[in-house]
Amino acid sequence: MEPTVTVPRPDAETTLVEKAYAVLRQAILRGEALPGEKLKIEVLQKEHAISSSPLREALNRLTAEGLVTAEGNRGFRVAPISLEDLQDIVAMRVMLEREAIEASIAQGNDEWEARIVAAFYRLEREEKRITGDGAPLSEEWSERHRDFHMALLSGTNSRRLINLCASLFDQAERYRRLSAIYRKRPRNKTSEHRRLMEAALARDAALATELLREHVEKTAQNVMTAMKTQALAAPVS
Repeated sequence: MEPTVTVPRPDAETTLVEKAYAVLRQAILRGEALPGEKLKIEVLQKEHAISSSPLREALNRLTAEGLVTAEGNRGFRVAPISLEDLQDIVAMRVMLEREAIEASIAQGNDEWEARIVAAFYRLEREEKRITGDGAPLSEEWSERHRDFHMALLSGTNSRRLINLCASLFDQAERYRRLSAIYRKRPRNKTSEHRRLMEAALARDAALATELLREHVEKTAQNVMTAMKTQALAAPVS
């Protein structure tokens, strides 16, 4: 007889931690929980019907990601935003994502290419579906946009590199969504994404890394302009 392998099931506490983590993370990335906002355990308990222990564990995980700050005995806050922080995120994104796309071009197989094509197709379809300037604030567009960028980087054999890139993308996404509300003119990202896809599929590492740098920095510049114009990075009391 084959030996029986028992797969441990997650206990209720672990499940609640994951739920709390997902709910709070989404609220922060969407801008529903504003930078500097106090995250009071007793309030979160009532809003989400989750006990304090899973909430604290989730908040500690978000602190490690840089989306929440811990204030010792005073609790937690949504991490503030600043131009300096955004510039640091962008510099790290450019450095790590260029490394990741270079590795993906060198190591990626047919499945990697198929993921890129499929992700671009889904993103382009959503952009065509949305009229006007709605894309930057669309949940579906944001999800497909992230999927496309992660697909580009998914050919690398380094899971740690992919995870770091994903974390930095999400930190930058919070800035992008906050600034999108004040954007003056819509930006046609489809052509930028298409060029990125074509360079990756052509295995042109030099062009792909340069296009990726330009794409990330152009987005960051638009965010910085919005932050300066609307004083979004004002200190939080």
